[in-house]
Amino acid sequence: MIKGQEADSTLFKSYILEDSTYKGGGKKIVMPEGIEVHKLSSNENPLGFSDKAKQAIVTATENLSLYPDNTDMRLREALVQDFQNELSVDHFVTANSGSEIIDIISKVFLSEGDEIIVSQPCFLPYTAFTRWMGAKAINVPMTPNYDYDLDGILNAITSKTKLVFLASPNNPSGNYIPHDQLKNFLSKVPSHVLVIYDEVYRHFAEAKDYTSALPFVKEGYNIIAVNSFSKTYGLAGLRVGYCYAPEELSNYMRKVCKPFLLSSLALEGAIASLADTEFVERTVALVQTERRYVLEGLKELGITFWPTQGNFVLIDPPVEDMKFASLMEQQGIMVRPVGVFGAPGKVRISFGVRAANTAMLAAIKTVLNS
Repeated sequence: MIKGQEADSTLFKSYILEDSTYKGGGKKIVMPEGIEVHKLSSNENPLGFSDKAKQAIVTATENLSLYPDNTDMRLREALVQDFQNELSVDHFVTANSGSEIIDIISKVFLSEGDEIIVSQPCFLPYTAFTRWMGAKAINVPMTPNYDYDLDGILNAITSKTKLVFLASPNNPSGNYIPHDQLKNFLSKVPSHVLVIYDEVYRHFAEAKDYTSALPFVKEGYNIIAVNSFSKTYGLAGLRVGYCYAPEELSNYMRKVCKPFLLSSLALEGAIASLADTEFVERTVALVQTERRYVLEGLKELGITFWPTQGNFVLIDPPVEDMKFASLMEQQGIMVRPVGVFGAPGKVRISFGVRAANTAMLAAIKTVLNS
């Protein structure tokens, strides 16, 4: 048998060969009969997803032999309604998840040799996806209290900087950027720099000075707001996301969007989810109620944690992070060590329904007692 010719090494880009694969927190564990597993490692919606979305998805399965809509126009029209007509269809770009929105942003705005700025701990795709374009990530670490060093970010901007990634609330730390601080920051960012504002957890924030990117997009700042249907809407398995930005930016981004980008199931599920405001309200109410319950429970146990506006909390576990995760798994509780996010030794715990949260607190107490 003749051996095929090996590919020349010059075909491969070194920055793509680097290990930058995102590893989620969703592995399955099997427990003895009678012990329920509570997955509190992936920030998923504890209520599942909307019955209206389920009905729309089931109906859509009847036509899977047909291509979906050629464009995402119906979803963008639904988003306009969801934003109370404060934006137009031209402000929105949709994709297969919030992560793919980040990928699209990287493709259209970055070239080899460009720089981005991140603040760790942060969501891994910020650095992984931009690296694929040959861009260099500059880390301006958060403060020990997990606040953004916005002045430090401004000082780190150079002529090579193209993107600055901010998240509010941030994953995995749960911190947010107050409105006035964000406005002051945006007013000082040079015009050659785009601010990527990840707000996928925005529905859960209840701080009075919390802000989405909406007012700043309307004012025309160079900001792109990344959103997802995975958290509030519970459609993590369908992979739907979107962003909104000043029309000049969003119209440019859509030039690389493929036809038939969203599947029929994703399209119909997302549109129906936006219409089910009652489900969204129940989800937000549950998360905010359980957040107070869990944080009070952690305080009573003497566990160090950081204030959060997300559907999760970052803790300093009483034992080494990986050991802590293993001990919790033995009790049927899945949690997420986040050293790879830039928070070594820390663990992120999602908020579930009351039974899951009670079981989680009891498991931590067992670890403490052991």
